[in-house]
Amino acid sequence: MIQEITVLSGKGGTGKTSITAALAAIAQNAVFSDCDVDAADLHLLLAPAVRETHSFNSGSFASIDPDKCNSCGICMDACRFEAISQPDDGLFVVDPYLCEGCRLCERLCPVDAITSITNNNNRWYVSDTRFGPMVHAQMAAGEENSGKLVSTVRQRARAIAKEQSLETIINDGPPGIGCPVIASLTGVQKVLLVVEPSKSGIHDLERVAALCQKFNIPTFALINKQDLNSEMTQLAEEVLDELNIPLLGKLNFDEGFVKAMIEGKTIVEYAPESEISNMLKKCLEALVGDN
Repeated sequence: MIQEITVLSGKGGTGKTSITAALAAIAQNAVFSDCDVDAADLHLLLAPAVRETHSFNSGSFASIDPDKCNSCGICMDACRFEAISQPDDGLFVVDPYLCEGCRLCERLCPVDAITSITNNNNRWYVSDTRFGPMVHAQMAAGEENSGKLVSTVRQRARAIAKEQSLETIINDGPPGIGCPVIASLTGVQKVLLVVEPSKSGIHDLERVAALCQKFNIPTFALINKQDLNSEMTQLAEEVLDELNIPLLGKLNFDEGFVKAMIEGKTIVEYAPESEISNMLKKCLEALVGDN
């Protein structure tokens, strides 16, 4: 049975990706995916060698042909998103950042002057890393449907796991609780929450934990940089206890993470016998040991 684990944090800056990369270095018979498609950075540590590149259609926007347009204004009056305007030169134009791609204007145009242009400047990749296969993606600025792209990435990772008889999939999830996070959660066997001992970290922990509970997914936690604020760490432990989320370990702040990143390594490669590396090994054993 393939076991899929998503690593989440609720907020950015908790050390989630560094920990995910470390778990990738420890894991055997695994495939990895970066589900944080809006701000992908797992590739910075795993240094993937791309072997497949695919385009991703994130939607469409309207375009008006000025040679066909008769300036009737029907499209502008009908657009509830105010994406169509008429500048001083009298020609109607579409703002692609406001257009939702509903195609109402295209259907209403009496002279067929409006067409839809597909946004396909987003890419997803299948790559090889020193730890195993990886699926990742990059969305262009301002693009939409990131949740759909996350689903695409995960589907390919599952297909690779089946093709290569790999036992584990580790997903580096996005921050927050929105559509990309939901897309990174559905159907996984377990979730690992990386908790930052701060007010905002605990607040976002509660939000993402509630989301995991909605999906009835077994959830576990790690507290990162626990020695920076003992009071907040204690509060985080109390919150986890109230939420019935097992705490797999507490990691101290360690400059080794930064030094490892500078060398393009994970903390496990940089300091394989360190306390943090040993704790992360035990954490992964706990996650994959009980199917």
